Amino acid sequence: MKILVDFHVHSEFSPDSVTKLSALIERAHELNLGKLVITDHNSIQGAIRLQKRYPDFVIVGEEILTTRGEILAFFVEEEIPAGLEPAEAFRRLRDQGAFISLSHPYSFSRHGWYEDEMIRYQEYLDAIEIANGRNTKDANEKATNFAKARSLCGTAGSDAHGLFELGRMALRLAPFSTAEELRAAIRNAEVVGTPSPKWVRIASRSAVLRKKFGLYRESGDPEDR
Repeated sequence: MKILVDFHVHSEFSPDSVTKLSALIERAHELNLGKLVITDHNSIQGAIRLQKRYPDFVIVGEEILTTRGEILAFFVEEEIPAGLEPAEAFRRLRDQGAFISLSHPYSFSRHGWYEDEMIRYQEYLDAIEIANGRNTKDANEKATNFAKARSLCGTAGSDAHGLFELGRMALRLAPFSTAEELRAAIRNAEVVGTPSPKWVRIASRSAVLRKKFGLYRESGDPEDR
């Protein structure tokens, strides 16, 4: 029996999200997701806290900003800082056995990757993100075609910064518990879902402003902190 997994999810531990960890867990169960993959910007702190409570359900991930673009990594054990050269970030992830994908290729306004860069770094990759809920249809199609042409696997995720986005874009694939099992399962994965409406980016900008001007209050729920 296959499971549904959203491989790109942000929480309040990202600067542009105010989504509580407890709310993500509740919504993920409502959607019958098989795993919850937390990929906060340059941080694994929220994911680690949540995984301690739900070790069989939560996967520690990270979206890492490099000098060229953003990397999506799953089964991360040691946080990777922002600002590294891609090759160094890839090396550190490989050393800890993480699964490596690239965030939103062809979305150049959002630290997406150019084709020549993906070719250059392909040796480090387990996959690229072929379906991102905040990408344009054209960008997702280009990423899908590139992956097929280069015999690369593809990940899919909502890129949820708001709770209402969770699960809108995902993969249906065989159950897995480790990075190695994911590498096998993803070969026969199926993209499921539809992109979010363009206005969802307003939620991200709102989150940044609320945090900047002190209009955001952290949750008192111990599950969130």
